[in-house]
Amino acid sequence: MMNLINLLAEANEAVAVTAADATATQATGTATATAAPGGDLMMTIIMMVAMVAIFYFLLIRPQRKKDKQVKNMLAALKPGDKICTIGGIYCTIASLSDEDVTVTMGSQQNVVVIKRWAIRSVENVALENDAEPQI
Repeated sequence: MMNLINLLAEANEAVAVTAADATATQATGTATATAAPGGDLMMTIIMMVAMVAIFYFLLIRPQRKKDKQVKNMLAALKPGDKICTIGGIYCTIASLSDEDVTVTMGSQQNVVVIKRWAIRSVENVALENDAEPQI
């Protein structure tokens, strides 16, 4: 019986020591938490600036560069250029206006009017279907 009481007393002392350590840790943690918001705010601002920079350099800047190239390509169009439309149709420019482009395609020289924004690219190579038929 005496051993049981001694074991309980030792267990109580161990619990008391653990509780004291926990209280000390909480006091230290509270002091740290009180000092941390200033650092957390600064870290949050730095992270937000970093994310904006990443979005700018990975998404916005390349898209602006591509838009500028497309605008320059559309401004430099001239009759006789071989183009590819956004629909995948290869044709040759017959005449230009501000918004519309008249194109010819195929060996039948079909004439079609398309919008300037519908041009995907200017091709520099002779196209197979634009060649004169060999008889």
